[in-house]
Amino acid sequence: MLTAPDAHGGAAPRSPDGETEPPPAGKLLIVATVGHTIRNFLLPYAEHFRANGWRVDAAANGAGEDEALLAAFDHVYDLPLSRSILDVGGILRAAQAMSAVLETGPDIVHVHTPIAGFVTRVAVRRVSAAHRPAVAYTAHGFHFYTGGNAATNALFLTAERVAGRWTDRLIVINDEDAAAARRHRIVPRTHLVHMPGIGVDTRRYAPSSVDAEDITRVAAGLGIAAEAPIFVVVAELRSRKRVHDAIAALASMHHQEAHLLLAGLGSERANLETLAEELGVRERVHLLGFVEDVRPLVCAATALLLPSEREGLARSVMEALALEVPVIASTARGNRELIGVDSGILVATGDVPGLAAAMDRLIDNPAERRAMGVRGRERMVAGYDLPILLRMHEDLYRTMRAERARGATGSSGAVGRQTQQMRSAE
Repeated sequence: MLTAPDAHGGAAPRSPDGETEPPPAGKLLIVATVGHTIRNFLLPYAEHFRANGWRVDAAANGAGEDEALLAAFDHVYDLPLSRSILDVGGILRAAQAMSAVLETGPDIVHVHTPIAGFVTRVAVRRVSAAHRPAVAYTAHGFHFYTGGNAATNALFLTAERVAGRWTDRLIVINDEDAAAARRHRIVPRTHLVHMPGIGVDTRRYAPSSVDAEDITRVAAGLGIAAEAPIFVVVAELRSRKRVHDAIAALASMHHQEAHLLLAGLGSERANLETLAEELGVRERVHLLGFVEDVRPLVCAATALLLPSEREGLARSVMEALALEVPVIASTARGNRELIGVDSGILVATGDVPGLAAAMDRLIDNPAERRAMGVRGRERMVAGYDLPILLRMHEDLYRTMRAERARGATGSSGAVGRQTQQMRSAE
């Protein structure tokens, strides 16, 4: 249920030299297309900023029915957002609903996912300049990408270029997207920021955080022999994740005793079950549905698999590496940056024989597998740990609010100091 708009007004504090400064804490609105995106990835941000005195609200489709969101945020708003950019009626309805949410007076609106990103920025544009919040949009992998459908690419690129006019900061999370944003001039270069995803809590995702008995119970609970190799996919069961490649690779491996665990929900479940039957591996493919805590599954695995055609900076890869489990992944953008040349094996997207060979290789080389895992955790701790990203967001919001306090607009404001760890995408 929407509340009445908060009152604006009051004198802003001034620094000793007379410049207007933003207050130490403000009002943050986090937006995504669907509630589970916020629940699965952004709750640590709500906790952190609320602990530092901010009011933090959330808005997404289904958010008002999500108990985790209701507990984590000061206020939660349901938005009639569609996951299709072709749903024009849904976009208009969502923009109208977002306009009502913006009347509550956030200082910063941080939006994730492309549909929500477009709708929110359209709505923000309609707010009077005096009360307009600063807008950050994190692109978790642009929906236009090398190898994508030409028509879909053109549609999403156009949407990003239009909405880029009303974006104070565009945050990209991999090198390919940074290059694309510059090439297509989606925002001015001074408004383009490159961050290493949204981070992973390396304390929670540490080998020592998982009970050895819980790991043992993974195989036992599924009737898998204790010595049998296990591979895990943690992903939505959607066509772009190419989970069918993992099943096909399992069927063609030299090690026919290996098993594949699929943790996730999605429209492809029935098709994947049929494929496993056709390839004669149904008894070795375990569809687990949604798993609340994937750590024991991942720790029980020889490797995590991610054969998808499109990624931004996959959280499942970050979690596996933090747990010292190597990753076999496609060469989709983002995967190359996370895995590098020493924390797993990269296989060309759609290369089923290559995927099978990589799976066999890690079974046959346990020392190499362990070394990859150790290097993977070192990589996550050094550059992707959650506290690093929280500090980056603190500095980002401070800069954006300072620009607003000085009367800067989203298209011409000067850029303030960025943290040394936050890389400008110039």
